[in-house]
Amino acid sequence: MATPEDHGDPMTRTTVMKTAASLAAGLLLVSASPAVAQAKEALGPFGYGGVKLGMSAKTARATGKIVPKTNDGGCSGWDLKAHPTGENAVGMFISKKRGVAVIFAAKGMKTPQGIGLGSTTKQLKRAYPRLRTSASGYPYVSVEGNPKAYYSFLVSRGKVYEMALGLNTQDCVN
Repeated sequence: MATPEDHGDPMTRTTVMKTAASLAAGLLLVSASPAVAQAKEALGPFGYGGVKLGMSAKTARATGKIVPKTNDGGCSGWDLKAHPTGENAVGMFISKKRGVAVIFAAKGMKTPQGIGLGSTTKQLKRAYPRLRTSASGYPYVSVEGNPKAYYSFLVSRGKVYEMALGLNTQDCVN
């Protein structure tokens, strides 16, 4: 059976073209949305969710995005409100000397290069070809776009199970 398009009906062709253009625009918006959301919520290069490396405890607390957990002298432990860690863990450390020193990744957090908890060693090496190994055996890399910071990773059975964004000069963890 012939369709109106087969007969060259210009009104139908215009309608089909407009519909196709609308669908294409919609697909672009839908496909762009996750990337925008990921970029907005990326761990790094300067912090996470409005909490920036180097911020004082007072400034970080004023963001309304963190809650205190421990205060053991030179560094205090905090959680991001959106990512509570439980009783015996912290989501970040704030140094009295350096400010926000280390932010630990929570489930769902990813670096701008797409690495998060559960990423494979192969994905880690592909995302960070300059990955090095510390003296204590864990992989780390300088943060692209922030020469004052690094990412560190703990890997077991070929997958990242812990990672952090930290200041090169942080004095809270080894």
